[in-house]
Amino acid sequence: MTYSLHESPPAPASTAWTARKLFDALLAELDKELPSAVHLRHRLHRSPCLSGDESVAATMLAAELDVDVEPVAQTGFVTRIGPTDGPGIGIRTELDALPIREATGVAWASDSLAMHACGHDVHQAALVALTRAASRVDLPVALVPIAQPREEVNPSGAKDAVSEGILEKFGVEAILAVHVHPGIPAGSITTGSGPINAADDEFEVVISGRGGHGAYPHAAIDPVPVAARTALALYDLLRLNISPVNTATLTIGELHVGSAPNVIAESAVLRGTLRTMDKSDRERMHAGITTMAEHIAEASGAEAAVTIIQGVPVLENDAKLASHADTWLNAAGLSIVEPLRSCGADDFSFFTEQVPGLMAFLGVDCVVDGHQPSLHSADFLPPDSAVGAAARALAAMYVGAAESLGAVR
Repeated sequence: MTYSLHESPPAPASTAWTARKLFDALLAELDKELPSAVHLRHRLHRSPCLSGDESVAATMLAAELDVDVEPVAQTGFVTRIGPTDGPGIGIRTELDALPIREATGVAWASDSLAMHACGHDVHQAALVALTRAASRVDLPVALVPIAQPREEVNPSGAKDAVSEGILEKFGVEAILAVHVHPGIPAGSITTGSGPINAADDEFEVVISGRGGHGAYPHAAIDPVPVAARTALALYDLLRLNISPVNTATLTIGELHVGSAPNVIAESAVLRGTLRTMDKSDRERMHAGITTMAEHIAEASGAEAAVTIIQGVPVLENDAKLASHADTWLNAAGLSIVEPLRSCGADDFSFFTEQVPGLMAFLGVDCVVDGHQPSLHSADFLPPDSAVGAAARALAAMYVGAAESLGAVR
């Protein structure tokens, strides 16, 4: 039988574990794994895999775990260690890198056109370290490592993993993840409850007019002024639809029109991104983009075709998981700081739509020539110490989740 995080299960029947003993046992075993985990991080960093082509990384991780794994989402895998019955606690790592030429200059840098510029190599090594350590502990509740592909692209690997039913098959009743972040002081970590990352959608507006010569504008329907009015109006949609106390942003990143200075084009294309932290705001903005574009075009005799590509949903942290985790994160030597809430997006949210989940952001210091590179920068390189910090964070979060499930006291 399994239990929800928000129920009150009976006390564990036979285990002698307390949360403190479990925590101490995991960290003692984890210390033994960290030197090899750092070496693994270097190997992973040197051999990055782009989204959808993560087989090399998955094979490398599975070999380090030395356990039976089940394929998931084409190039990922999932496994379970500990009790074969009862609930499991999932821990997710991302497998993919980014199409960026690395500029860090380290001896173990990638020499391809791909790079781990988002810290996924750190997350992978941390998951392996914790899993290997946990395999030597008589766990009171199962650990379910999930090596997930395609976090950086749409369609999402997490969405596919959920649709394949791995959460149900492996008994996952809570899911955890940690992500390095240069905007947080090194040695610090954030959790927080509620929305922490935005839903991420893309939109395209194709405005069709009637082409012609610049000398005879009355004989044409110029899509350029229609596109200009549409672009400005779409930015105004935030003010018209979103409460000032809510968070949302809209950006038009592309506007394509024309091929010559004296030719009135047949059409214009706008493409952009929409980020929202509230489901109803997201729905209103989808409807508003379509309505606004169509009406502006119609008023000028043109037509607008709107396509909205839904990305990941809002990422929400479970309050109970966050509360339990913070105690053990402090015990692991990490300082809890104010929650990071951003309009960044992570497909971990597909998991947290199904089961209670917790994403923690781990501060890292990777200053280069006096500045702190951002995520997805060619010179972003967390220090090797981040592997141990991330692994300790995951161990602490696992103990907190075990408390939430009633597996330890």
